[in-house]
Amino acid sequence: MTNIDTTLRSFIDVAPDSHFPIQNLPYGVFKTSSSSTPGIGVAISDQVLDLGVLAERGLLAGGELGDGEIFREPTLNAFMALGRPAWTAARSILTTLLRNDEPVLRDDAGLRDAAFHRQSDVEMLLPAAIGDYTDFYSSREHATNIGIMLRGKDNALQPNWLHIPVGYHGRASSVVISGTDVPRPKGQTKPPDADRPIFGPSRLMDFELEMGFFVGPGNRLGESIPIAAAPDHIFGMVLVNDWSARDIQAWEYVPLGPFLSKNFATSISPWVVTMDALEPFRCAGPAQNDPEVFPYLRSPDDRAYDIHLEVLLQSREMDAPDRIATSNLRYMYWNVSQQLAHHTVNGCNARPGDLYGSGTISGPEKHERGSMMELSWRGTESVQLSNGEERKFLADGDTVIMSGCCEKNGVKIGFGEVRGTLLPAG
Repeated sequence: MTNIDTTLRSFIDVAPDSHFPIQNLPYGVFKTSSSSTPGIGVAISDQVLDLGVLAERGLLAGGELGDGEIFREPTLNAFMALGRPAWTAARSILTTLLRNDEPVLRDDAGLRDAAFHRQSDVEMLLPAAIGDYTDFYSSREHATNIGIMLRGKDNALQPNWLHIPVGYHGRASSVVISGTDVPRPKGQTKPPDADRPIFGPSRLMDFELEMGFFVGPGNRLGESIPIAAAPDHIFGMVLVNDWSARDIQAWEYVPLGPFLSKNFATSISPWVVTMDALEPFRCAGPAQNDPEVFPYLRSPDDRAYDIHLEVLLQSREMDAPDRIATSNLRYMYWNVSQQLAHHTVNGCNARPGDLYGSGTISGPEKHERGSMMELSWRGTESVQLSNGEERKFLADGDTVIMSGCCEKNGVKIGFGEVRGTLLPAG
């Protein structure tokens, strides 16, 4: 674990509440109004630094980065595939170029004009071509809450839950970037008082507060990624809202698990915060000694992350959103290294740009529940909004906004936000 460098300053002014100081430098893919070709950028303050422009000038070349042309790709996949030495090298070059005492970029007005765009003036795209998406179920508090609702307190956790990071394969094609509207899905449901299922729009729409990580270098089919090596295969993290249709899920999930209830949309934030930026915020996770986990899942060091998370909800009638939940990634029972090690222990091959979701992140307190299913306790309680409205599940027109950040010694490392509006069924 490293300390955060509080002495670093950028020549770009950074507001105290910004998620994107020079200590962060997350990667994303964007498009300007004057170009139909996507480009790779880094967020600094309220600006996007176009890495394609820097590469064209030869400022991102050398060593593991070669000629720097990898930054002129339309996605981050090729850069992700290079691995940690290349990621560290790029971060070092970008940090130097953006420092307040470095003249190369600071004093070249023409280069600055070409390389910087306001974030408000660009369209953010998915950061990678996502080949596969896996969603885990790794919060003990969340799994316990759902288990109590469905099976009672004595059988809340299934027998396997404390032994393996439970997960399922999601649908990569329906992963969407923040700001994409989500139509209410249709499917089969079975009301409690009905003899047969019915077909129609979901009536119990929910959000799930999650985080996700992107795979960097993968592994060959038949090989596994040892947990000690897992950090070298994890490029960075994003916020995830894994939308859920609870009534469709209740009918379909036996015996194979979620299908239509989950694969209609998963929203992610546009900026990928690197593990190097998150390194100062590593911390101990929950104890895993009762039962003790198998050796292949034992982390050699602290692999949880202290990332504060918030969920806000804004209805059609509201002028501003209400905060309805907070949580923290450090509550996760199974950490990201364990998730990757378990996913590949059977020889499954992960590939650059694959996305792994954490599963809903809930904490021990009521306000830390990461879904409407928990906040309303399966619809038996109401979530009160400031304008007098109340919710048990999401209504058409509701906008869900999730944000996340870490803070240490006055330096804030943030993820921005992931937002989406629920539209009526088509």
